[in-house]
Amino acid sequence: MTQRILDLDREELARLRGRELTAAVAAAEGRTMIAEVFAERAALSPHPDGRGVHNIELVAAFGADIVVLNLIERAWDGERLRLPGLGTFTSFTDLAAYVGRPIGVNLEPGDVPEIRRARPEHAKRLIGMGAALLCLTANPGTGGSYQGLARVTDELRAGLGDDVALWSGKMHHAGHPERLTARRLTALVDAGADGVVLPLPGTMPGVTRELAAEAVAAVQDAGAVVMGTIGTSQEGAHADVVPQLALNAKEIGVDAHHFGDAYLPGLCDPELLYAYSVAIRGRRHTWNRMALGGRGTRVPV
Repeated sequence: MTQRILDLDREELARLRGRELTAAVAAAEGRTMIAEVFAERAALSPHPDGRGVHNIELVAAFGADIVVLNLIERAWDGERLRLPGLGTFTSFTDLAAYVGRPIGVNLEPGDVPEIRRARPEHAKRLIGMGAALLCLTANPGTGGSYQGLARVTDELRAGLGDDVALWSGKMHHAGHPERLTARRLTALVDAGADGVVLPLPGTMPGVTRELAAEAVAAVQDAGAVVMGTIGTSQEGAHADVVPQLALNAKEIGVDAHHFGDAYLPGLCDPELLYAYSVAIRGRRHTWNRMALGGRGTRVPV
C-alpha cells in the first residue's frame, strides 16, 4: 500500500522521488504542503561568509513537505549547488538528506537562461543528481503558454521515461494571457504530466471555484494529481486571506497546496504557510512536520 506523505519521517521524505512521490501526495488526500523558494537566497542570512539559514530550511521548519527551487541557474552550474547558509552540494540527494525534504526544481519552456530551460539534457542531469520532482512552469513575463508547456512535457517524458515526477502548468499568465480550461490542463496529462499546476480560486482573475473544481476533476479522472498554487504574491498577503484560499482549495479538491516565493526575498511569509497548513490538515500533522526540522549528516564536498 502506498504510504501517505503525511506519515513519512525525514529520512523517508529525503528518499521520496518520482512517481512514488506523486503517489504519496495523492494518498494524503489534499494535505500536502509545497513551498517554492529562490535557489540562491537565504533571506535571514545576511552574513558575508554565507553562514545562517537557507530559505529551504525556513519553509521546512514551518511545515513544508516538499521544497521546489526556482531560478536554479543562480545556484547550480550544472555540476554543483552553491546554497548560502547551507554550503555546496554535488547532488540533490545529499541536499535532501541534509534538510529532510524532497527537493524539486522548476524548469521553463520560454525565453529563460539556458540552464533553466526545459530540455531533456538538463532534465536528465537534474534527475541524475537526485531531483525528486520537475515542475514545468513559467515565471512572470516569460511568455509561457499551455501549448508550449504541453510540447516540452511531451519531450521530457519521452526523454526521461515513466518513473520521473513531471508536473506541469501555470501559476499565473506568465506574460501569455489565456483562459484556463479543463481541456488545456488535461492536454498536459495527455503529454505525460503526472501532476498538473492550477492557480487557486482567488489568486487569478477568472479562476472561479466552479471552473477550478471542473478542471481538478478532469485532471484527476485523467490519472494525475493537481497542485493548487498561490503564485501571485498573495504568499505575502494579510493573514485573513489564508483561510479563504485554503478552504477554496479543499473545496475544489486539489491534492497539494503550493506557496510561491514572492514575499521575503525568495520565499513566502512563513507564518502564512503555517496558518494555511493548519487550515487544511490541522495542528497535529502540521506540528509533526515542523518537528522534523534540523540538519542531518553532511556529506563533505
